[in-house]
Amino acid sequence: MVKSLLKDKLAVEIYETRDEMGKAAAEDIADAIHALFQEKDEINMIFAAAPSQNDVLFHLCERDDIAWERINAFHMDEYIGLPKAAPQGFANFLIDKIFSKKPFKSVNLIDSTAQDPDAESKRYSKLLQQHPTDIVVLGIGENGHIAFNDPHVADFNDAKMVKPVELDETCRQQQVNDGCFASLEQVPKYAMTLTVPTMFAAKYLFCVVPCTTKANAVRNTVEGEISEKCPATILRKHSAAKLYCDSDSASLLEI
Repeated sequence: MVKSLLKDKLAVEIYETRDEMGKAAAEDIADAIHALFQEKDEINMIFAAAPSQNDVLFHLCERDDIAWERINAFHMDEYIGLPKAAPQGFANFLIDKIFSKKPFKSVNLIDSTAQDPDAESKRYSKLLQQHPTDIVVLGIGENGHIAFNDPHVADFNDAKMVKPVELDETCRQQQVNDGCFASLEQVPKYAMTLTVPTMFAAKYLFCVVPCTTKANAVRNTVEGEISEKCPATILRKHSAAKLYCDSDSASLLEI
């Protein structure tokens, strides 16, 4: 670890490389899983789907000390209107990176092809109500979003658990920057997302954010005003949230 700091309640750890960052996050997530298994027979985890999560997901899959068969898996957002087999689909990303590699007790997916996104959001909300979240593994978008809670739709007091949203252009352009789509025109304009309170209710939040493209978002998250203008700032109010950065994403922090 290069540096660690505490901002309000948010612990921030900075590592030299993405791999070191991902391995450290995976170790802490495994420790939290083991602690929870001392209290209950099964736990519920929500995963983010993005290239920024590749390192932590890889290191989680490398571990042989986690009883995946006692974990119910969820994901935090999904495009509306993508074909079920589209590689850009977040469900498909997580199936490829972890859901198909480990024997989860259940894998619960948001349906990108649902004809009624409101009804699909309500269906997924009921699943989440039945499986109160223990751990969230998340990232931060270039505009400061968590899940698809872009600044213009984020609500720290949202009454809904899951909702359809319109994506802002910065968020959509990020999908091009990440190499997920060839052009902005190909990126869907709408998605379903877990809301901020849904994720904030988890016992543990592990936020993994590498790359220079996220440096502004990391700075705003750690040093800016806590508000929906940068939704990730809410992490600073959680009693057990940790932010993992590499040297690139942390390059603008005043440390």
